[in-house]
Amino acid sequence: MTDDAILTVLTFLFAVLYSSVGHAGATGYLAAMGLMSLEPSVMKPAALVLNVLVASIGTVRFARAGCLPWRVLWPFAVASIPCAFLGGVLTLPASLFKQLIGAMLLIAATKLFVQPVTDKTEECVPPSFWWSLPVGGLVGLVAGLTGTGGGVLLTPVLLFLRWAKTRDAAGVSVAFILLNSISGLAAQAKAVPLLPSSIWLWLAAAGLGGMIGTQLGTRHLAAPVLRRLLGVVLVFAGVKMLFDEFKPKAAPKPTNSASHFVAKVAEQQA
Repeated sequence: MTDDAILTVLTFLFAVLYSSVGHAGATGYLAAMGLMSLEPSVMKPAALVLNVLVASIGTVRFARAGCLPWRVLWPFAVASIPCAFLGGVLTLPASLFKQLIGAMLLIAATKLFVQPVTDKTEECVPPSFWWSLPVGGLVGLVAGLTGTGGGVLLTPVLLFLRWAKTRDAAGVSVAFILLNSISGLAAQAKAVPLLPSSIWLWLAAAGLGGMIGTQLGTRHLAAPVLRRLLGVVLVFAGVKMLFDEFKPKAAPKPTNSASHFVAKVAEQQA
């Protein structure tokens, strides 16, 4: 099985899992591309492109199911969109961010497993505009720096502070991810035409996975199941962020995808 085929299968699986809980899968795609030793300069824009597709599907599906309270979303988005663009432009080392975020995600996952609740027992009050702004800005900045949409951070905040019910939190998060991914991708616009041709295979896999996952998340999975699935996603994302900086940096494999990208970069710089 070729690297491209393995990456396509992993992309599909991550898209199903993440989209079922209102996420788009960026941390999963980044992990899969890391396993295949793709260039970091390929990984960030590729993950954002996949995010935009899956988050678009999720936003439409959750909105149609009545699980996207726009009045909760827009104050977060106002601050997060410019911050996500700024994070996408910056090339600061994100090591400290990753360590802190990884620890936070694991703590959040533990609480989701230990204290699951149902939508019927949730009493939620939307946050004030002045709370939403700093939270949205901070999450957007981290999303831009890490090449993700920020949903793995926003969803636990919405649930733990009782700002939204489980399905509503998923709907707000997936729309939030879509907006941040578009903003972050705009900052990486020059890299998009240089992505490997295999991106079309990954997009097809992500699209199919997103359709299946959002159908499960909006129609078939009960709130406690959604929370436990979210816990699995958070554990994976947290472990990835915590240990990314400690794993040995392998030399990139001379795959067709990576070499194609490098050749184009060299041609442009010549």
